[in-house]
Amino acid sequence: MSTTSPSPEVVAGIDIATAAVRVVCVDAQGRIRAEAREPLPPPRRGAGGRSEQDARAWWPAVAAVLRQATAALPAGGREVVAVATSATSGTVVLADGAGEPVGPALMYDDRRAAELNARAQRVGAPRWQALGLSVGPTAALGRIAWLAAEEEGGDGKLLHTPDLIGWRLTGGPVATDWSHALKTGYDARLREWPAEVLDALGVPPGWLPPVQPPATEVGTVCVAAAHETGLPVGCSVRLGMTDGCAGQIATGAVRPGQFVGVLGTTYVLKGVTRELVLDPTGALYSHRHPDGWWLPGGASNTGGEALAHVPADRLPALDRAAAARGPASVVTYPLRREGERFPFVSGEARGFVLGTPADEADRHRAELEGVAFLERLAIERVRELGVPVEGPLWAAGGGSRSALWTRVRATALGMPLRVADHAETAFGAALLAASGTLHPDLAASAAAMVRTGRDIDPDETERAALDESYAAFTAALRERGWPA
Repeated sequence: MSTTSPSPEVVAGIDIATAAVRVVCVDAQGRIRAEAREPLPPPRRGAGGRSEQDARAWWPAVAAVLRQATAALPAGGREVVAVATSATSGTVVLADGAGEPVGPALMYDDRRAAELNARAQRVGAPRWQALGLSVGPTAALGRIAWLAAEEEGGDGKLLHTPDLIGWRLTGGPVATDWSHALKTGYDARLREWPAEVLDALGVPPGWLPPVQPPATEVGTVCVAAAHETGLPVGCSVRLGMTDGCAGQIATGAVRPGQFVGVLGTTYVLKGVTRELVLDPTGALYSHRHPDGWWLPGGASNTGGEALAHVPADRLPALDRAAAARGPASVVTYPLRREGERFPFVSGEARGFVLGTPADEADRHRAELEGVAFLERLAIERVRELGVPVEGPLWAAGGGSRSALWTRVRATALGMPLRVADHAETAFGAALLAASGTLHPDLAASAAAMVRTGRDIDPDETERAALDESYAAFTAALRERGWPA
């Protein structure tokens, strides 16, 4: 199939986020031909760290966005040759033999199984050490053990979000990808489930799906799914990756040495290395690249969520006011949750403000800078592990749409940021769908479909002020006993 001349064929990338499902249909040159969005019911969060969502809402929302997008294509969807799905990392649901959820999905931030995860860490310590991975309080591994205890075993099937969608698309159970399986305990180094840990936690071995590399074909669209979605019968269903990994791929950062900062609800730093990078603190861990390389990175507990208290329609005006005033007069660590997981690990971490902001614009600017300082600390951590991070740093996520925030980040880092045109999860899923269909592999897909975007350089007139504030930021972390 030619990849150098325009083709009517497109691929579909699906992003199942916490609040909504989004799909983009993209051609071989990376042009978005159709897109759609559908909301999801909000998670139910409660006592004991519970965080749940009705998994039965996922497929109707996916089918709806696919119908909208395919209906907007010139051939009504017949030109879609492949589809891939990305979702949040570690969200799982137990299903019956027909693939129907038997309870709510346990979300990526559910903490009810923290003690089980601590046990999993102890039992599998040699394995996790070799992987450079720690089993944190919100890992999905403990949650499946919790489900096993609640269900007293049984013949259920443990599904990650894309597994359920793949089942609906193909009409039967599908393999999962090694990206979504990571926090469920899959050992991407040895390419196996951790039998000794699962046995110790009482997880039935039959619960877990087979695992394949991202971009692998796991089936084709069945007649029933074609009727519901507008996708053609026989359309290739290929494995995606987690939202953070897909966001990275969407920037085109797919080769060793390239790194990307994904500024969504939380901040994620991810890169590509040829060899596995081991972090003794467990803050940095590695997904497996579709081509067998490694994707070291970490996800913070802060990021775009730092601005969650500001109505979206007020952000542009606040950005303008903050840009006019210059560097903030105060220093803040804008953590809205309890605990931090990257670039350092501390269950005791809490947000703070050093000083009193002069006004709302000053506070807003300090919050932008606080996330930028966290990004700088993250990159310094990676470099301390012997991994070079050279500019430009690719930038993705909703926060990268703010010109001011991107410039503040570049200035704090002292390196340019490169903002891709479509640096979003659904586009990354589309690149995976194109790998092996529109293009031979992921590198070819990225080269042909990702547009360079624009480079944002540091503002040298503000560099000294941000360096001074960063020094105060790291000193405050150390004073509180948190690594910095």
